[in-house]
Amino acid sequence: MRPNITEKTWAYYMTNSPLLIVLVGLPARGKTYISKKLTRYLNWIGVPTKVFNLGAYRREAVQSYKSYDFFRHDNEEAMKIRTQCALVALQDVKTYLSKEGGQIAVFDATNTTRERRALILNFAQENSFKVFFVESVCDDPEVIAENIMEVKVSSPDYPERDRELVMDDFLKRIECYKVTYEPLEPDEHDMNLSFIKVINVGRRFLVNKVQDSIQSKIVYYLMNIHVHTHSIYLCRHGESLHNLEGRLGGDSGLSERGKKFAVELKAFVNEQNLSDLKVWTSQLKPTIQTAEELGVPYEQWKILNEIDAGVCEEMTYAMIEEKYPEEFAMRDEDKYHYRYPGGESYQDLVQRLEPVIMELERQGNVLVICHQAVMRCLLAYFLDKGADDLPYMKCPLHTVLKLTPVAYGCKVEMFDLKVEAVNTHRDRPLVSCFLYKKVRPSPSASLKIKYVFLRCVTCQDRIDLLGADLSLGIPTKIIPYDIYLLKKVRRSPSYTK
Repeated sequence: MRPNITEKTWAYYMTNSPLLIVLVGLPARGKTYISKKLTRYLNWIGVPTKVFNLGAYRREAVQSYKSYDFFRHDNEEAMKIRTQCALVALQDVKTYLSKEGGQIAVFDATNTTRERRALILNFAQENSFKVFFVESVCDDPEVIAENIMEVKVSSPDYPERDRELVMDDFLKRIECYKVTYEPLEPDEHDMNLSFIKVINVGRRFLVNKVQDSIQSKIVYYLMNIHVHTHSIYLCRHGESLHNLEGRLGGDSGLSERGKKFAVELKAFVNEQNLSDLKVWTSQLKPTIQTAEELGVPYEQWKILNEIDAGVCEEMTYAMIEEKYPEEFAMRDEDKYHYRYPGGESYQDLVQRLEPVIMELERQGNVLVICHQAVMRCLLAYFLDKGADDLPYMKCPLHTVLKLTPVAYGCKVEMFDLKVEAVNTHRDRPLVSCFLYKKVRPSPSASLKIKYVFLRCVTCQDRIDLLGADLSLGIPTKIIPYDIYLLKKVRRSPSYTK
C-alpha cells in the first residue's frame, strides 16, 4: 500500500507510479554529481526524491579499502560483496518508494554490465516501479583527471590524500571496470529501455523512449546543466518606499537609501571584473531602478516579479492580522503551501520560477536583482532547502550573495554593501493551534459559561477554562484566530503532547 500523503504538490501527480533512476557509467564520469544535482532539482519542484549511493553501502560493508584489486572482475569474494551491497541498497529503495512516501529513487552506481541492469529491471518489475537510465559517457582524459583530483582525492577510500597515489589507483580501478563495461545500445540490446546518454559532460545527448512527463522534465533538466565555472549573484532591489512602510508587494520606487545601494552595487559589480556578466530583473520598479544605476544592459523577466499577495497586496502584516485574522493564522500554520486569496503561495512561486532555474543552469555569470520571496525560492534550490525552511530563509536588503557551484554543492559568499535598510524578515512563528470548543453543561441562554474546555485540533491538547465569558455565544466549530475573546494558542516548534 502506498502511504497517504496529505500535502501533494502539483509535481507529485507527474509520477503515476514510483520511478527508479539508474545511473550508468565508468568511475569518474560525474554520476554522483548528476545524482545529487538531479535529486536537488526534483525535491525543489516538489517530487520526493532520494539518492542511494552504492559506494556508501560498500564502504559500510568493507571498512578499509585496500586497492583497485577489490574491483577486479575475477575477484570472486569482492564480487559477492558488491552484489550483496547492491541488493541491500535496492531493498532500501523499495522501502523508500513503498512505505516512506518517496516518488523517485536515484540509484547511484556504475551499473556497467547488462547482468547488473537486468537484476535492477527485474527488481523494478516485481515492485511495479518504472525505470529510467542515465548513462554518463566521457572520453576526455582532462575531464576525467580533473574529476579524480577534485572529488576522489577527498573520498573516504583514500584517507592518506596522496594525490599521485590516488590518481594511480583510481585509474587502475577504471581499467578494471572497462574490462566488463557494456554501454547502453539503443539499436540493439537496449532499444526498449528508457534512458538518456550524457556524452562528454553535455556536449551531446542521446535520448531513447521517454515514458512520461516526469522523465521528460528530467531529460530537459539534464540537457541544461553544465559544469563550466561560473557564479550566480543574487540580491534584492534597493530598499523601497513600501519596505519603509512595512507593506507587502506593490510597485513603489526606491527610498533614498535604496538609491544609495544601487550606487554601491555598481561599484561591487565593477570590482568583480566580469565582462560577460548578464543582469536580470523583474518587471517591477524597485528592481528596474536598481539595475538602471549599473549602466549596463539588463533583461526584465515577468516571472521574477514578487509573490502575488492577492487581496493582501500593499497591506502591512498588522493590517492583515486585523482585517483577515483567519488568513493570517492559516499562513502561520503552513507558509509554504498557503495561498493568498486571489494570489500565490510559495509553492506556486517555485513552479513559476522553474524556467529561471533552467536558464541559470545553462548560463555563465548572472546577477539576478529580485524580491524577497523570489530570492528565497532561488536560494533554496541552490542550497537544497526544503519546503519547511524555504519561506523563512534570511535574504536581507542591501546584501549580495555569490553562489559558485562546486563538486557536490554550492559555495556561498555574502557581501554586505554597508548601506542601512529596514529589516523585512519575519521569523518563523511559534506553532499555532486552532481550538475546538465543547461546552458542559449546555446552557440555554446564559452568556456566562460555568465550565468550558477547548481541545486543540493541531496537537489535541486539552485546555480548561473556568467561567469563560463568551459574549458572542456558544461556538460549535473550530474557533479561528482572536474570535470569542479567546486568543489563538501558540506552542513552541519543539512542543509535543
